[in-house]
Amino acid sequence: MSELLSPPASTPGLRLSRTQKDLIAGSVGGIAQVLVGQPFDIVKVRIQTAPSGTYKSPLDCAQKLLRSDGPTGFYKGTLTPLLGIGACVSIQFGALEGAKRFFGKRKGDKEELNLAELYTAGAIAGVANTIVANPVEHIRIRLQTQPQPPIYRGPWDCAVALWKMGGIGGVFKGQVSTIWRDGLGYGSYFLAYEYLVQRHIRTKGVKREDIAPIWSVTYGAAAGYALWFSIYPIDVIKSKLQTDHLNPTKRQYKGMIDCATQVWRTSGWKGFTGGLTPTLVRSPFANGATFVAFELAMRGLS
Repeated sequence: MSELLSPPASTPGLRLSRTQKDLIAGSVGGIAQVLVGQPFDIVKVRIQTAPSGTYKSPLDCAQKLLRSDGPTGFYKGTLTPLLGIGACVSIQFGALEGAKRFFGKRKGDKEELNLAELYTAGAIAGVANTIVANPVEHIRIRLQTQPQPPIYRGPWDCAVALWKMGGIGGVFKGQVSTIWRDGLGYGSYFLAYEYLVQRHIRTKGVKREDIAPIWSVTYGAAAGYALWFSIYPIDVIKSKLQTDHLNPTKRQYKGMIDCATQVWRTSGWKGFTGGLTPTLVRSPFANGATFVAFELAMRGLS
């Protein structure tokens, strides 16, 4: 089983524990994900949360963003995810590797994990991630969709404003939808990646640390598609809930079911696919970068 876990276990120089290495390498992967994927993500969020007909296409959205905010507009709200997503992915990989080790020990550390075990490990990682992911994404979405002149001066100012308006519930708005999205989505995400890695190790007869980076990128890209195709409608609902008014008397949506019902009534199935194109374009780059950065960082920490 040891060759199926992220390599390798010995750290004679750094004397880091396995969990510490998982967390550090996960942070590296998260930073890579943000830097590569942020321009695509802001287009996705704007399309998801804008009234129907605001943008003709993702390209139209990108062009309008470029005209109104310039090139730096594509990295609006980046500080929050750069810090937060680094922490999120760190938690994801730490929880994932811990769950994999738990299942591996039960099977004698030699047998491959089955699909159910891989999915469960990924789901655990996804749910663990939400404690940081939800407030980070909430703040990022508020910054990405704020008008000009801006309402918030930056991430901290936005967080303080959310707290003043809604307390802890204001900061963690959309938490339930994030748990559903990340639990289901990261189950599929890590299942796809880890299954492909296990298959590569088995068919090629190599150790995990010997897998070429191009394969980590390829398998990460496939994992990204597995993630988004499994949960995209939930992500749309989450984005709409997180841009809804914090004052309960002024909210458009009462919750996930009410939001889904209203979207269906006004836009049908298309209402749940807004912003899908930039997401699918972004996915192989961002997720490929995440996994190759994680794997290489793990090797560097050995």
